[in-house]
Amino acid sequence: MGQDSGARTSAGSGSTAGSVAGSAGAVAGSVAGSVALGRVVAAMDAEREQWPAGDGLGVFSDVYRQVTVLVARRVVDGTFGDPAFVEDLDVRFADLYLDVPRDLAARRPVNRAWAPLVERRAHRGIWPVQFALAGMNAHINHDLALAVVATCEARGTTPSARGVHADFERVDDVLAEVVRPVRQSFLDRRVVAAGGELSPVADLVSSFSIDKARDAAWANALTLWHLRDLGFVAAAARDALARTVGLVSRQLLTVFPDPLDRPGD
Repeated sequence: MGQDSGARTSAGSGSTAGSVAGSAGAVAGSVAGSVALGRVVAAMDAEREQWPAGDGLGVFSDVYRQVTVLVARRVVDGTFGDPAFVEDLDVRFADLYLDVPRDLAARRPVNRAWAPLVERRAHRGIWPVQFALAGMNAHINHDLALAVVATCEARGTTPSARGVHADFERVDDVLAEVVRPVRQSFLDRRVVAAGGELSPVADLVSSFSIDKARDAAWANALTLWHLRDLGFVAAAARDALARTVGLVSRQLLTVFPDPLDRPGD
């Protein structure tokens, strides 16, 4: 199901990630701020409307849409030191996710980092929060590193250039504004409903850290940046990253019995 991480990297094409812009002719009416990111949201919406409400990719897309809408506003409100860089980065970042439905539509193997979520997207025994976190794992721990490298190459800069890491962390702070409440809301509901007893799935959810994912993504971006001109070594590093991230997603998508569903309760 999964393809090598280096097989296609649309985030690296052109001065901006043009495949997103070309796939959506109009900016979504509900998106304020960045026009380019409005087009990204329109492209997400076009894919999302084809999937049922409980679809695993769709669950992640619903969360990621909120993140992208928020970044679109932050790009124009002075949050970032270099808003043009961040806008370009976020378009390329989103384009790597949108490669997944494009590959599925074209009957191509999806990237190995995304394969577990694609394979289990219709599994009825998996909680929506697990789908959301598996998508975040694939997108942050894999796609974000590739997007940083592609954006730096396209804009003639480096990850170590002044302000790049600071804006990277600000992007992830924006992401955390959306993801942390989703995660915490699930945990709060389960603890209250179960009378304080955390189910295995709640333990799994509580172990996922946006901060650790962000730190790993930056380390991976630096590694890929320094290996980018080493041919098969760079390709092997991308493939190893995709496989490792995919393994984590398989763990996040484990099916657990829920304590609220115990016989006799």
